[in-house]
Amino acid sequence: MLNLQAATNYDDGESFANRLRNKRFSLFEKLVRQLPKPLSVIDIGGTEEFWQQRGWIGRDDIVITALNHQGLETINENFRAVRGDATNLAGFGDSEFDVAFSNSVIEHLFSFENQCKMAEEVRRVAKAYWIQTPNYWFPFEPHFHFVGWQWLPRSLRVSIIRRRRCGWRGPCGSVDEANAVVDEVQLMTRTDIKRAFPKAAIWNEQVSGMVKSSVAYDGFGKSIEDVEKSRLPGQ
Repeated sequence: MLNLQAATNYDDGESFANRLRNKRFSLFEKLVRQLPKPLSVIDIGGTEEFWQQRGWIGRDDIVITALNHQGLETINENFRAVRGDATNLAGFGDSEFDVAFSNSVIEHLFSFENQCKMAEEVRRVAKAYWIQTPNYWFPFEPHFHFVGWQWLPRSLRVSIIRRRRCGWRGPCGSVDEANAVVDEVQLMTRTDIKRAFPKAAIWNEQVSGMVKSSVAYDGFGKSIEDVEKSRLPGQ
């Protein structure tokens, strides 16, 4: 029987979720490989462990800034962690970074308005960007580990999460907590992504013939289809 928590555990480098993430990241690397070095990256919502798993920590041609609500300890010269808000990157200048990167963060901003604010800030502070988010129409909801969770009436979701654990969340001790947990995650459709990133190309990650997640990306000079067709040096 499939253990959903084990399959979606990003701390396990061999989990199903991490294997999918690695596959996506290999496409990102192919796009980035064309860009001039040294390369500055802002990872919105990222961690040092993520970049360590992918072999980018300790490189002298990459500088990574990870932005989170909570501070993170940093122990490597090419990685720094800062506290901040994805919807307001006022501490950074226009085009300060070569690339903005984000995995499964934009859906945690409570509203489409906030998602658009993050998108606007991403486009402002970085020359290129890669923003991944789960698909609203994929049946299995990845945060609550519940088939069709996002399609249930909000009141029913609040009632369920008050009484039982769903994925990594719940049970909640109060109605206010349950409301906040439910409202935090707002999955995006392709239309939502295009509205937030009108100039972006969108790449769809598929599982069993269905779109599991999408990536909005721009500024790399080539498309994923282009780099997939060409054999780059070192491959």
